[in-house]
Amino acid sequence: MKAVEIKGMEPAALAAAVEKLRRELLEMRCKVALGEDVRPHRIKESRREIARMLTILGNKDKGVKA
Repeated sequence: MKAVEIKGMEPAALAAAVEKLRRELLEMRCKVALGEDVRPHRIKESRREIARMLTILGNKDKGVKA
């Protein structure tokens, strides 16, 4: 998801999307620990997307406009 799309989301929807991504990331990490096949780049993408969403959510809470 691009930053422009994330900025257009409501804070509640953004928080729900972060929780969903965190669950997916946890599942991927569990699969890696169990030795199942997981694409490593997807873990990195998820981490970055979560960080991007949290940054934008924090800026919305502070009232920063971009």
